[in-house]
Amino acid sequence: MRILLTNDDGYHAPGMAVLETIARQLSDDIWVCAPSEEQSGAGHSLTLSRPVRIRQHAERRWSCSGTPTDSVMMAIGKLMPERPDLILSGVNRGANLGDDITYSGTVSAAIEGALAGIPAIALSQVYAREGMGDTVPFDAAETWGARVLAPLLEMTMAPRTLININFPAIPAGEVRGVRATRQGFHDYGRGSIVEGTDPRGYPYYWFGLHGIEHSLAHDSDLEAIDDGFISVTPLQLDLTHDASMAALRSAYEASTGNAVPS
Repeated sequence: MRILLTNDDGYHAPGMAVLETIARQLSDDIWVCAPSEEQSGAGHSLTLSRPVRIRQHAERRWSCSGTPTDSVMMAIGKLMPERPDLILSGVNRGANLGDDITYSGTVSAAIEGALAGIPAIALSQVYAREGMGDTVPFDAAETWGARVLAPLLEMTMAPRTLININFPAIPAGEVRGVRATRQGFHDYGRGSIVEGTDPRGYPYYWFGLHGIEHSLAHDSDLEAIDDGFISVTPLQLDLTHDASMAALRSAYEASTGNAVPS
């Protein structure tokens, strides 16, 4: 099985080494292409306004000057002689729960794999407090990672879907198990903007992550993590809200008579 590894924390991030440890329990055919610098919060963005540059570090290992999406596109379209059988993205330093997935470069790298028709899984390690930097412990992800992935490799993923895995911020021995979950909801709050002054006296602003309100809906990823379980969430790329279709059709039929403008 040919596995492509990527992330959004950067090629040299600790979580990438953890992901490779996990992946090598599943296969020896490992390829790596990840952003050269941290791209957290990049979402599903593409680099369109400047060239993307690739640096080869060793056989089957590259870093990319662009985003996580760029990295996957370059690996599939240029660097690998054959398409991967699986894409693993992570292990992200920090949670990708609830609405995090709309911002997440980690999840978006997996989305790009799903768009290409390749089974794709995002993995993230929750941590307990802000400001931990490279001291974030990946014990739960490293110990449980291959065990959580194994059943997924036996499944056939539906087209245009992916899997989002989060490991709780507790020692591996305290993890209570694995739950299949729904995407939850939480609110970062719009007041989490940190203001400062640079050495020249000009103001700058930094988006913070404090003040998060959690809605622990039953069977959600947030609830599972809060209860000490690993969350495994199936996601789909079709964002259409089917329940609104009938109302929209009725509204436009009433206002336009469904006529074609002249």
